[in-house]
Amino acid sequence: MSHTVLDFMLSRRSAPIDEMTGPAPSDDEIATMLKVATRVPDHGRLAPWRFILYRGDARVKIGEMLAELAEKREGPLPEMRLEKERTRFSRAPLVIGVVSVARENPKIPQWEMLLSGAAAAMNLMIAANALGYRTNWITNWYSEDREGLALLGLAPHESAVGFIHIGRHEGELPDRPRPDPATLTSDYSGPWEG
Repeated sequence: MSHTVLDFMLSRRSAPIDEMTGPAPSDDEIATMLKVATRVPDHGRLAPWRFILYRGDARVKIGEMLAELAEKREGPLPEMRLEKERTRFSRAPLVIGVVSVARENPKIPQWEMLLSGAAAAMNLMIAANALGYRTNWITNWYSEDREGLALLGLAPHESAVGFIHIGRHEGELPDRPRPDPATLTSDYSGPWEG
């Protein structure tokens, strides 16, 4: 049996966003990534997620709005911090927002829908990696700020699963220490007795 897919999965790493370069994925590549992203567990077939593409000049405009909002929230900010906010979405050539869309359903809890969105985000990253791109999944302060989410195009009933930054990256990516699965795994031994 070939281990190509396992080897690919075991080598997955996030790339530093400020080291990503273009070109951005083509429309056909984006369509493929999104098709893969939707092939996730989805109890009730609710499609409790959607995607927002942030590309081109929109990335710069969003950065300006986030810098203004950060100053509104925190007061005057040093230029270095303002520049960080201005470039939140323009460092990578493409950012795809994965949005959790709450659906009313008497049998399926909201947390299950959120987990389905997280699975969609992970599939999106894996698809981008398989096409030769590097990725990084970011949430950041604006993911918890209703006004920030509105600036990013989310409705009041929606929440951010994350923003997937996608681009090219030259060279090797260092791996970080990973947990040993054996230390996180046990056989069932009966009810919890705390």
